[in-house]
Amino acid sequence: MSVFASLVERLADLLQPLFHASAAAAAIVLFTALVRLLVLPLSRAAARGQRARAALQPRVAELRQKYRKDPERLQKAVLELHTEEKVSPLSGCLPSLLQLPAFLLLYRLFSSSTIGGEGNGLLGHRLLAAPLGGRWADVLADGQVFGVSGFVYVALFAVVAAVATLNFLRAKRSMAESGGVGLGGGEQVPGRGAVSRAMPFMSYFTLVTVAVVPLAAALYVVTSTAWSAVERAVLYR
Repeated sequence: MSVFASLVERLADLLQPLFHASAAAAAIVLFTALVRLLVLPLSRAAARGQRARAALQPRVAELRQKYRKDPERLQKAVLELHTEEKVSPLSGCLPSLLQLPAFLLLYRLFSSSTIGGEGNGLLGHRLLAAPLGGRWADVLADGQVFGVSGFVYVALFAVVAAVATLNFLRAKRSMAESGGVGLGGGEQVPGRGAVSRAMPFMSYFTLVTVAVVPLAAALYVVTSTAWSAVERAVLYR
């Protein structure tokens, strides 16, 4: 924690001439970009994996027709197909999983009043008038919804909502192209169809995350979400 706090402070010092009082917020955005650059090779591999899975869809459809009355055999056959073609159905999860420690570290750092037995100086940093250790609930409690702090959160919500809508439309289009089914054959597996129908809406849960975590962690989420939107537009075209 102390090492990471020092890293954020040093980045903030470097950015202070450009961003002044919001330098720590800019440092978090920069830190997020660095994390995303580190996992970029995995993101590219995930994109290749998705294209490979899309190419297998005709064969998956044949298996679905062949084993339509035997969901367990269907799921096994699809898994065997992916193994045979060396396509991992879970490769797309790795970039998100590897980012989780960075997000949790930021959350912990800006939720703690002390670091190494001393006061957490990072909590004094702000993005405009909004404390990086504050939450949306604090803005509501202070009646600052229409103030500068409220504007900060409205801007973050707007970015997340725009990206979530793009992801929603992309997911709906992808489901339509693949027949609305997942790995195990959609409705052939109990409950899978309901999960598949709910998936396009999952991006909107990011709005809840931004609302309940400290502003610093929310900045990480928003920056990473926007990065993902651009990355998908480039890698999945």
